[in-house]
Amino acid sequence: MYQLVFREDLAPRIHLFRVAAPFVARKAKAGQFIILRIDEAGERIPLTIADFDRAQGTITVVFMEVGKTSAKLATVQQGDSLVTFTGPLGMPTETENFGTVCCVGGGFGTATIYPIAKAMKEAGNRVISVIGFRNKDLMFWEDKMRSVSDEVIVCTDDGSYGRKGLVTEPVKELCEAGKLNRVVAIGPIPMMKFTSKATQPFGVPTIVSLNPVMVDGTGMCGACRVSVGGATRFVCVDGPDFDGHKVNWDELSARNQIYRENEKLAMELWQCESCADETK
Repeated sequence: MYQLVFREDLAPRIHLFRVAAPFVARKAKAGQFIILRIDEAGERIPLTIADFDRAQGTITVVFMEVGKTSAKLATVQQGDSLVTFTGPLGMPTETENFGTVCCVGGGFGTATIYPIAKAMKEAGNRVISVIGFRNKDLMFWEDKMRSVSDEVIVCTDDGSYGRKGLVTEPVKELCEAGKLNRVVAIGPIPMMKFTSKATQPFGVPTIVSLNPVMVDGTGMCGACRVSVGGATRFVCVDGPDFDGHKVNWDELSARNQIYRENEKLAMELWQCESCADETK
């Protein structure tokens, strides 16, 4: 069992869990992920590692409530335990002194770009972080991003804080100014897709962390296959990082929609069960 030693609600429907998992913390690196189950009957869900503390033996993950399992996960309280917490999985993000690296985080992706920005800074890079949210109320970790960055640009869709607009706009401007040697982007699929399209004309290498449907996390089931450069890759073992200029984004988006109706039904059934339990 893996105890939840700290919980924080960062923004509406976005939560931070710090979990006691000493063996995972011992090996974790920026860019890797874990797969957890809430209970014995629970679905296996992958979450990217947002931070780790080897001395304390803890792993930090940040997630957004988007379906039944993530909504159920949000009900877990500090002191409770998860039945499984497997990792670290996947390949760590390549970190070396590239020069100037732009770390782009969209929404809750800001949490998972943080350890990468930190690792890039420690490798001697100049780090420019661009983080975007729909509005000021959904913002979190600006201070943490500033602590590992030379410059931080904050964007909000509605202009309620920072710069109004999408993260792709300052990224494109930095490319036009010839200031970037590498871009790493994590967030919703459309955000990563259009960040990659923004950098492609300038030839700036762009790494994205993909989040397809995943089941076993070992490469055996094939559920997380994606097309990269015309070849089939498995995110759980070959990724999650890939060249954003080579990803077949339309295929990835379509595959992630396959179980949408099933997910909706599962959510409705769970909500009905929860309501029934409350009335007993």
